[in-house]
Amino acid sequence: MSALAVVCLVSFTTRAFAQADPDEAAGQEGNQRLTKAQERQKFHPYPVKGMPAAERMRAYQQRLDLEAQSPFGGLNWHNIGPEVQGGRVLDIKSPKDDPRQLFVAYATGGLWKTVDDGTTWTSLFDGQSAFGIGSFALSHDGKTIWVGSGEANNQRTSYSGTGIFKSTDGGKTWTNMGLPESHHISQVIINPKNENVVYVAAMGHLYSQNPERGIYKTTDGGKTWEQILKVDEYTGGTDIVMDPRNPEILTAAMYDRDRRAWNFRESGPGSGVFRSINGGKIWSKITTLPSGDAAGRIALAQAPSNPSRMYAFVDNQAVDPRDWEGMDERVPSGRLTARRFLNLNDDLIVQLDPSILNAFLRQATNGEVKAEDVIKDIKEKKSTFQQLKDRLKDKYPATFDPGTTGEELYRSDDGGKTWSKAMTGNFGTIGGYYYDRVFVNPTNADEVFVTGLPLLRSVDAGKTWEYVFRKAHVDFHAAWFDPRDTSKVWAGNDGGLYLSYDSGKTVKPINNLGVGQATTIAVDNKRPYNVYIGLQDNGTMRGPSSYVPGQSDPNQWKSIFGGDGSAVAVDPRNDGDVVYVAYQFGEHSAINQATNERWRARPAPPKGDPDARFNWISPIFISTHHPDIVYCGAQRLYRSFNQGRNYTPISPDLTKNKPNGDVPYSTIKDISESPFQFGLIYVGCDDGNVQMTADGGATWKAIPTPQHDKWVSRVVASKYDANTVYVSQNGYREDDFSPYLWKSTDRGRTWRSIVGNLPAEPINVIREDPGRKDLLYVGTDMGVYVSYDGGVVWEALQGGLPHTPVHDIAIQPRENEMVIATHARSVWALPLKLVWDLTPELRKKDLTLFEVDNAIRLSTWGYDRRERWNTEPPKPPTVKVNFYTKEPGKAFIRIKDKAGKLVKEKSFDALRGYNFGEIDLQISPGNPAAPRKEVKTVQDVLADPLASTRPTYIAAGEYTLELQVGDKTVSQAWKVRE
Repeated sequence: MSALAVVCLVSFTTRAFAQADPDEAAGQEGNQRLTKAQERQKFHPYPVKGMPAAERMRAYQQRLDLEAQSPFGGLNWHNIGPEVQGGRVLDIKSPKDDPRQLFVAYATGGLWKTVDDGTTWTSLFDGQSAFGIGSFALSHDGKTIWVGSGEANNQRTSYSGTGIFKSTDGGKTWTNMGLPESHHISQVIINPKNENVVYVAAMGHLYSQNPERGIYKTTDGGKTWEQILKVDEYTGGTDIVMDPRNPEILTAAMYDRDRRAWNFRESGPGSGVFRSINGGKIWSKITTLPSGDAAGRIALAQAPSNPSRMYAFVDNQAVDPRDWEGMDERVPSGRLTARRFLNLNDDLIVQLDPSILNAFLRQATNGEVKAEDVIKDIKEKKSTFQQLKDRLKDKYPATFDPGTTGEELYRSDDGGKTWSKAMTGNFGTIGGYYYDRVFVNPTNADEVFVTGLPLLRSVDAGKTWEYVFRKAHVDFHAAWFDPRDTSKVWAGNDGGLYLSYDSGKTVKPINNLGVGQATTIAVDNKRPYNVYIGLQDNGTMRGPSSYVPGQSDPNQWKSIFGGDGSAVAVDPRNDGDVVYVAYQFGEHSAINQATNERWRARPAPPKGDPDARFNWISPIFISTHHPDIVYCGAQRLYRSFNQGRNYTPISPDLTKNKPNGDVPYSTIKDISESPFQFGLIYVGCDDGNVQMTADGGATWKAIPTPQHDKWVSRVVASKYDANTVYVSQNGYREDDFSPYLWKSTDRGRTWRSIVGNLPAEPINVIREDPGRKDLLYVGTDMGVYVSYDGGVVWEALQGGLPHTPVHDIAIQPRENEMVIATHARSVWALPLKLVWDLTPELRKKDLTLFEVDNAIRLSTWGYDRRERWNTEPPKPPTVKVNFYTKEPGKAFIRIKDKAGKLVKEKSFDALRGYNFGEIDLQISPGNPAAPRKEVKTVQDVLADPLASTRPTYIAAGEYTLELQVGDKTVSQAWKVRE
């Protein structure tokens, strides 16, 4: 296949992909594309002010205080995968002086380092006030690292950051160096001649407007910053490059964008490329690149081997009627395209083969319109083709849109002074707002990669292209050439990290980190029980709860459904054979895992009703009264009595039915039915509506919370009281990070806040404990909290868990274990016994030593069979010593014999609350170099010739095990048995 054919194919396939994701269509009004002015007026009529950074940082300090005060700091959450699917990679780099070191940044999964091509990794950025990363930069030796926090890809889960961070010890410690209002940092570069000079491209807030965006510069290592390029409060910096010959020559890209929950304006007049020849003091705008309302995100690259060569990858949102004509050019005869469809009439459509019409309607309407119904209605004069055409053009405008120019590559051969198109065509619509990066080979100025749904490579400076990394996942965001051998290329996408040794012809996945972006979670009752999660762009996966990262077979986690993994629910019968799965915007299905039977479980509106409008993560709920009964939410609530095979709407539109732009909005976000009464149902909507029915949908009542416009993240009918319901709300899509959490004891007539002492972190989920009333758990954008008193006081449940957004919580009742879906670090599990055991009586005691198991002295201690080459001393036996202390302090574990003589002692720092210590039972290590004993007697012959080389251990007998923390001491009798 020719390179041009590849480009055409990519353009066609990515256009189809774009139609499937509403984010990638421009604002529409009926069947007409809105101008940017109309789009702003209709969907962005007023500015939004986000939460001030100072308030966010106070909230982070409050979190740190809660973590320090929590009795659960010593608990050990454990990761249970998955790893094999990877996670969204944002940036890849190596230090100039040591390319053996490779650093990889994930969108939310942290910054990681490897020195062995990904065999082993070290996490470098845990425990900070931000987990989202947009870019990073390295000093020449890799010891100084700058991390620009906040993902720069403008997606619905592109988490904001809290500024620019710096480490001078290779990532061991970090300091926030400022720019906290930047939110999303897309590029960081260091002046190689003076590493105290650093430039930052800051995009600014995504869901609100602010002035702290553009290009920033520091000349003192981050102590102070100067905004050296700004446009307005909508326009931020997306890229900046430095001329290798002269670090004073800079080229920067600016991006005008504004996102709301219902629309994304992905281009605007502020976008453009600017050039400075004096370190950013004066800038001039490049006039030979696209500009104006249609100018979208722009990426830049400058060739180190020939700095006169530069590339600009431009997302051009201008209407391109040639794209409309081109749709027919790429489709053979016998198929129906949008252009061909419009040439039909009443007489012709009834003659059309229904299979041909259905093939078109499946793509154009997501299968919601059937050819058989259309043909029947037109034949019976119940409808006309004109009515059908008007309906489709109004509801599915992107199908009939002539399209935009899309991504274009421009080239400069004079260091960025003038630019021209590098190719005659364009790349099609591949979502420049989400991808849009360009990378040039450091030793060959003609070899260039551009990111998108595919990763494309040119070896002739952009004239022709080929699709590389074909065997990898899609949705590319990053690439990195190894300067020692530029045919060795690393690439990152939504499916993780990949390595090629031949410029992308063959690829190897390097996915051995738990960095999945999970959105939903459910469990079955198998042994061991399985965990089901929906993952961003990695479908629905199932894995065993016994999974141990680095030890278990990674393929124990299996993909069972595709797309953006969405709602998941498990039928409790047969311990969970049937599971409901989904991908984005309501594509629900069910799978019988025992028989492999699959069926579609997506509701369709009755004929003549408005089309269904689904949330990105649209909910499905299995009734606790009978598992055949399933509820599914669009803008209306649907009920099925046969496991989702057929649905009936049981409500009107329960939302506020606000105008939708290119993102479905005014949709049902969550559903809950009371276990006390069939048909007592609550729904929460993304536009803030909360509705209730007590009669199975015959009548509905609005029960708004005091924050009646905030996105409802969860609605939960209590399992302890028929009149109690909980609602959590989330201001993330307004850059509002406040917690919103409500409880009603009268079915929503009145509400009271149970936020208590929670810090300003958006709440994604609330769950009741399955066995203890008033024991509540919430998952926020930074972790998990627990309350023992129904929400009056909250405590951080963070022990061992990195700061990570927790999107969902499930509790396995047989194993009494909590599992959480994190949108950064896959799935984590925590046994709940110690949470339950923390009684008021235990809290009152200064120091409690839990019962310590007696030890059994084995005759094999010290006699491990070892290979001659293994000089490492054997690991001594240990005994676990678990305790609870009201106050932290220096702790001592002592073993004393019957006479009170000290036999063994260990000291360490104890945390407040639960601690899990251990002490080894070795008395002396032995002397491997000890001389062998001379044989003189029979006893010498029978004696162990290596006795003096072996460790010695505590003898069998009765002892006292003593624990001291501060000035408090407790003890218990303890034995070592033979």
